[in-house]
Amino acid sequence: MSQSRHSPEPFDRVAPLLVDVAMGRAAADLVVRNSRWVNVHSGEIIPATDIAVKAGRFAYCGPDATHTIGEGTRVADAAGRYVMPGLCDAHMHVESGMVTVTEFCRAVIPHGTTSMFIDPHEIANVLGLPGVRLMHDEALEQPVNVWVQMPSCVPSAPGLEEGGAVLGPADVAAAMGWPAIIGLGEVMNFPGVAANDATMVGEIAATRKAGKTVGGHYASPDLGRAFHGYVAGGPEDDHEGTRMEDAAARVRQGMKAMLRLGSAWYDVAAQLRAITELGLDSRHFILCTDDCHSGTLVRDGHMDRVVRHAISRGLKPMTAIQMATINTAEHFKLEREIGSVTPGRRADFLIVSDLAELTIDEVYGRGVRLAAAGMLQADLPAHAYPAAAKDTVKLGRPLTPEAFRVAAPAGAGSKAEVRVIGVVENQAPTKALTATVPVTDGVAMPDVDNDVCRIALVERHRASGAVVNGFVSGFGYRGRCAMASTVAHDSHHMIVVGTSEEDMALAANRLGEVGGGVTFFADGKEKALIELPIAGLMSDERAEIVAAKAERLIEAMRDAGCTLNNAYMQHSLLALVVIPSLRISDKGIVDVERFELVDLFV
Repeated sequence: MSQSRHSPEPFDRVAPLLVDVAMGRAAADLVVRNSRWVNVHSGEIIPATDIAVKAGRFAYCGPDATHTIGEGTRVADAAGRYVMPGLCDAHMHVESGMVTVTEFCRAVIPHGTTSMFIDPHEIANVLGLPGVRLMHDEALEQPVNVWVQMPSCVPSAPGLEEGGAVLGPADVAAAMGWPAIIGLGEVMNFPGVAANDATMVGEIAATRKAGKTVGGHYASPDLGRAFHGYVAGGPEDDHEGTRMEDAAARVRQGMKAMLRLGSAWYDVAAQLRAITELGLDSRHFILCTDDCHSGTLVRDGHMDRVVRHAISRGLKPMTAIQMATINTAEHFKLEREIGSVTPGRRADFLIVSDLAELTIDEVYGRGVRLAAAGMLQADLPAHAYPAAAKDTVKLGRPLTPEAFRVAAPAGAGSKAEVRVIGVVENQAPTKALTATVPVTDGVAMPDVDNDVCRIALVERHRASGAVVNGFVSGFGYRGRCAMASTVAHDSHHMIVVGTSEEDMALAANRLGEVGGGVTFFADGKEKALIELPIAGLMSDERAEIVAAKAERLIEAMRDAGCTLNNAYMQHSLLALVVIPSLRISDKGIVDVERFELVDLFV
């Protein structure tokens, strides 16, 4: 990896120095004494252990490190507390936190996260390869490890959507030479892999040729021939499982089962049963978050939250910690760099007073204390994004209420049967529903009493002025209201959901004014706004400020009748045309089970 102000020295340069420290011929920079060593390799907790650090790496782990202490050595007393590896998030999207890489790190370091594997396919869908490079270069400047997976599916489903950019095998091959690129991001086009689509085959081949890891995303419950074809195509992990049998199937086929607990995805408990009930080897299971918004990070935590959740569902603390440290490191071929407190590895570690509760007292990155008692101590200067990364919301015209009206078929009478996207609480998949809605003056209307409201996708990359309309159920909105967001995985057009076309127009135009973000209107008045000027996806403010604005958004949604857990995250996925069952795109209503466009009216 190229050097930044925080980069550790490569092992081969400092190995002789580490040996000298271990032998007592040179002094350590830091010695942590009297710890209980959480050894994720052996699965033991070893008492009365001293840890010596030199040049940002562990040099000695064993009894009595007096021989490594010299005049300039800083000595810390663990006082019998646990020393364990820093936590790794194996699959996540920084943009889902609505903040920059720097601000994301600022939020999660106090929670013990010292390594992240980010897939910036959100910004890739807006700004293309230059957007990926912006986040890659920011990642290199962090005091913790941020590796980047090159986005694989831009757009995620060719033919079913059109975003702001297109990436292919040549782009993937070029990016494999960038210093922080660790592999290929989640391969979401699972039908393309099974069909030997040339783009998918080319991108996977370029990644394998570079000796790097291919990320997976198989979002179908079908574990038959299509699943086997997908695995044979090369993806090495998958985070889209929701059932015990999903986790088991992936591990049995040689993949790593990534179990996610994000702001709105609660997929850990069911899949852990593959370990606790089926007895499968836990070393092939990995914990991750996938998507966490800033409110969750500030209020509830990050990977520490996931590990605690796994322990509460029956895993031994050591097993859960392995699934968030060494298992991840081995999967990305980084076990000689991160994932354990052992000689030669980067000195990323936590001092923990209660292992089962994962009470994190101190956080170290590369031998430097970054946080203590839940407070960040490291200096993370704000990272400025260029003007080219902003002003990306191009509506093409002022939107009127008429743009959000759906003309009923000729002869429909007073009612019409429509397809409805059904939101599933705490999961990414949706239901393919149908409903009979009223028709007034030739316009198909929402049925608020039966929880059916409008949804619209507004094209925002090419200023076409196009609007695709449909219906959605599950938010529980009452009265006149609308929410609009330019965070709309994965093409990141604008999604507007509401009961009132007047409020929908107000919300959409408001985001055009501010350059992107999320807003909520009720009875013609703005109730909440989160400005996201960077690609319409990220704020340039601190995480706690964004979290406070997100809390106001949640309150506004709740006041309008929405009781869904993390409903904003559900809103942001309504255009994700690679996860079943029914979605909306700039081309129309998409049946993801069949991977084809379908009519809104049945």
